Amino acid sequence: MNHWQPTASLSNLRQRARIIGRIREFFGERGVLEVETPTLSAAAVSDPHLFPFATDYLPEGGGRAQTLYLHTSPEYPMKRLLAAGSGCIWQLCRVYRNGESGRRHNPEFSMLEWYRVGFDHHRLMDEVDDLVDAVLGCGRSRRVTYAALFEQYLQVDIHSCTTDELARLGQKHCDFRGELDRDGWLNLLFSHCIEPQLHEPTMVYAFPASQAALARVVEGDDRVPSAARFELFIQGMELANGYFELTDADEQAARFAADQQQRRAYQRPELPIDQHLIDALRQGLPECAGVALGVDRLVMLALGANSIDEVIAFPLGRA
Repeated sequence: MNHWQPTASLSNLRQRARIIGRIREFFGERGVLEVETPTLSAAAVSDPHLFPFATDYLPEGGGRAQTLYLHTSPEYPMKRLLAAGSGCIWQLCRVYRNGESGRRHNPEFSMLEWYRVGFDHHRLMDEVDDLVDAVLGCGRSRRVTYAALFEQYLQVDIHSCTTDELARLGQKHCDFRGELDRDGWLNLLFSHCIEPQLHEPTMVYAFPASQAALARVVEGDDRVPSAARFELFIQGMELANGYFELTDADEQAARFAADQQQRRAYQRPELPIDQHLIDALRQGLPECAGVALGVDRLVMLALGANSIDEVIAFPLGRA
């Protein structure tokens, strides 16, 4: 077999190039600055569910080797640019996540990430709709809270139910018999029972406060304080994940420490914390909202492709 050839057709690659050109026009029309940040970092992502690639930097002529990590997202250095006064910025780059492969995954993939100074998550949802509609012509997404989806599809109130009730639902609907914490059961039920049913463009917001990640916690999106974050789903596939960004350096440091504790609980290695980001937050991150969008998945939707291999030239098997 001719494994030297691309898995994507040349027609698909040309259409992909046109979509990327449209993305560049979109931000140019809005005066958002395109930036580049390092792919290699001395720090690593804190999320205990992500696995970065590590490599050793060997100084020419000898010297001490340094472990560096391929970024899973450009989020941390882009926030440092925001703290330095860059204003609104965007970036389209390659990112890397170890272990991820499948019909919608490749360990190396393209991510579009942008930050809008003065926006909250609701205003950024509007702009995500604008961009996706410009590429797909799919119109505006419906907006629904995380809790409302559990009520709709599983007839459960996540604000009042017990963890044992969630476990029973997980065992019933997902045939899972392991031990999970509350967020683990919520994530399992969402990914197995709800996400596949989100065919029309759907913006999910008001995630549980315990799932805030790098977003702030706010009141008013649901009847209890919730994470100021959102995710966009189309045809049962997550396309984008956005935050009304946390600006509190002490809170961010505490969340990093909690991530490390969770890594220990999962018996996974602790990874270096990005102290540069903490220092940047102490200097002052402007009020802003940011979002990451999977470009390969966007192209899949635009072209009606069933596999990521149809829209990238050389996936892992041919790299």
